[in-house]
Amino acid sequence: MREEVLCNPLADLLICACSSVWDSDSEVLASGIGLIQRLAASLAMIKNPNLMMTDSEAFIVSEPVPVGRRNGYEPKRETWMGFSRIFDNVWSGKRHALVGPSQIDQFGQANISAIGDYEQPKVQMLGMRGFPGNSISHANSFFVPLHSKRVFVKGEVDTVCSIGYNPARLPKGYCLNDIDIRRIVTDLCVMDFEPECKKMRIVSLHPGVTIDEVQDNTGFDLIKPEGLRQTPEPALEQLTSISILDPDNLRINAVKAR
Repeated sequence: MREEVLCNPLADLLICACSSVWDSDSEVLASGIGLIQRLAASLAMIKNPNLMMTDSEAFIVSEPVPVGRRNGYEPKRETWMGFSRIFDNVWSGKRHALVGPSQIDQFGQANISAIGDYEQPKVQMLGMRGFPGNSISHANSFFVPLHSKRVFVKGEVDTVCSIGYNPARLPKGYCLNDIDIRRIVTDLCVMDFEPECKKMRIVSLHPGVTIDEVQDNTGFDLIKPEGLRQTPEPALEQLTSISILDPDNLRINAVKAR
């Protein structure tokens, strides 16, 4: 009997698109918060060995550790990396995190705390966690598995957990150029912020996705450059690396095809 091969092409595309957020980084701690993000950071480290990565416990590793069951794999640990050293990296700016906000607004402000009025929310989520300190200390990128107006909201996010390009909320002594939001990867496209006006713009469209589809699922106007390129599909060597990093195919159920 022929064994069925399970795959999720969208998940593989998103892992590769997310991994590119670290392409220009040197020796910084690459943190992927979530399965797709974690696999993306690991894939990035294979391409960019200058990146630092932990074993998700308390050590820096020489190569990314596969997710799921390790099946006898022993992480190649280099040195201790406890919380105190993690915070040293955060405060010094030597970290680039890829996180998954529940809401994002036109300024890049993110919410993971509460939906609705903060005093009596409709949905209580994680709390602000490390978003405030992380966002003012080092580079951040965002991953959104389902691009919609519920995530990319009109106006401001319900609870501002992280700093964005909003002049009205800048801390004393900060300017817009002190903020570093690199990329936003969704199941429809890749976006960033235009360097001069600091407005969100589309960088590439995933295969089969149109500009109108992206704009229709966004609660504010996006910059739409002429001649948008298509998000590159995974190369064979990337797919091979992903299969090694995710031997149990956990990514199959991480995102749903539209």
